[in-house]
Amino acid sequence: MNYTIRKIEPKDNLKIASVIRNIFEELDAPKVGTAYADPHLNTLSEVYEAENEIYFVVEQDGIILGGCGIGNLMDSEFKICELQKMYLAKEARGKGIAQELMRNCLEFAKQAGYDKCYIETLPFMRDAQKLYVKSGFTYIDAPMGSTGHNACDVFMIKDL
Repeated sequence: MNYTIRKIEPKDNLKIASVIRNIFEELDAPKVGTAYADPHLNTLSEVYEAENEIYFVVEQDGIILGGCGIGNLMDSEFKICELQKMYLAKEARGKGIAQELMRNCLEFAKQAGYDKCYIETLPFMRDAQKLYVKSGFTYIDAPMGSTGHNACDVFMIKDL
């Protein structure tokens, strides 16, 4: 599969928002308390403008197939980031793209000076959890910071 991973641009905003919402529909996942209802989902390029934050998109032939970002974990120590909005359209799964996205995000997080990376997910997203564990994340018992995603009840962290 021939694709490019690059930093999000304003022209990508509605495309990646659509990909994310479609995945929630596909998986019949909760809409409230998740990324689906994020008030900033349609403007991600503006959300990730700080120098210690980034969002990558996966593009193939002008079509956005997914993305993943790093943001400062709100209401936590500065040195903790959050892996955010990691979603891939069905046709992009199982091809190693998620691992490459994860590597790019974690490398950026290290270079940005973060010490730890936190993530929340839903219990039935088992493939995502396998990737997180393979990438060095471990399960923790309680949420950290203020993500606004109260429907997510699987919490993980990784030392960078």
